[in-house]
Amino acid sequence: MPPQPGAGARSDQQYPPTRVGRPYADQPYRDQPPAQPRSGEPPQRPADPRRVGAAPPRPRRRRPRWGRRIGVVALVLVLLFVGFFFYLDSSLKRTEALEDYPGRVADTPGTNWLLVGSDSRVGLTPDQEQALNTGSESDAGGSRTDTIMLLHIPEGSDSPTLVSIPRDSELTIPGHGRDKVNAAFAIGGAPLLAQTVEVATKVRIDHYAEIGFGGFANLVDAVGGVNMCIDPPGMNDPFSGARFEPGCQDLTGAQALAYVRNRHDYPDADVTRVAHQREFLSALMGKASSVGTLLNPFRVFPLVTNGVSSFTVDDGDHLWHLAAMGWAMRGGMVTTTVPFDGGSRWTSDAPRFWAAIAADEPVPSELLTKPR
Repeated sequence: MPPQPGAGARSDQQYPPTRVGRPYADQPYRDQPPAQPRSGEPPQRPADPRRVGAAPPRPRRRRPRWGRRIGVVALVLVLLFVGFFFYLDSSLKRTEALEDYPGRVADTPGTNWLLVGSDSRVGLTPDQEQALNTGSESDAGGSRTDTIMLLHIPEGSDSPTLVSIPRDSELTIPGHGRDKVNAAFAIGGAPLLAQTVEVATKVRIDHYAEIGFGGFANLVDAVGGVNMCIDPPGMNDPFSGARFEPGCQDLTGAQALAYVRNRHDYPDADVTRVAHQREFLSALMGKASSVGTLLNPFRVFPLVTNGVSSFTVDDGDHLWHLAAMGWAMRGGMVTTTVPFDGGSRWTSDAPRFWAAIAADEPVPSELLTKPR
């Protein structure tokens, strides 16, 4: 019979230690080794007594990778912008305006643009011709150039020079004798006009841009009109449709077209008209390149799309060339007319005037048109 607890029990009998509050059977011997895993089973990690009875840990929430998402969106926007830019560039109307010919003047420093405002009515309906007061092309006797300008952008930090060439200037038209310069456009289009100007000025033309009546009006409307100040007594020309009270006012596309075409209100005719054309072009380029236009999608988008559809450029010209030209003309230009007698002849100062342009030098101040 085993000894009973109490007086006759052996003092060296060992019993498992107990902990207050826990069943006797749950208590292992202090010197008992941990249970070994069965053959082929991975070793079991003893449970952390602090976790016994605790809820399972929540799965760790992954943070959104905003940096990667923003990068993807930015990349998509850049690709869309580049694609749209090249789509617009491919939509430009092009012509072989700057052709090589025997004896063509060599390259001259700086960048030279031939800017032409034609009386083209292409794309205009009869109602639009009446609204713009242009008449039909058959009434005008064929295609002519109402505006001819040469823009010289120097290589250095000097200001660009915008030169008006009066359309009635009598020049030698290669293969056709002497005639008014706008007859070169009527006879042989842009190539013959560009050759005539190069032969007369000895200035190499690098780029060509032409705009018609409808395109000009659309471009003005795209920037929301252009503010011009009309000198007293105002304008009242039934031929161009220019009817304005004196004072500063915003001109719509149709009004702007009438403004730059008006020459019957003035005794000096083309002298004042070409001055108005330069003033208006400077104001138009200034507004088109302003912060208020470039940061306004409702202005810049119509401006770009209307510009693409309105201009005809040389085969070698691209949208970025037009953008660079517009940026150069945004302000601070020297504007003048080639020295002429007020009629159809250039004066003896004209060769010295064009020599300065060809050499990429400032035009001597005494040769510049006096401010009105």
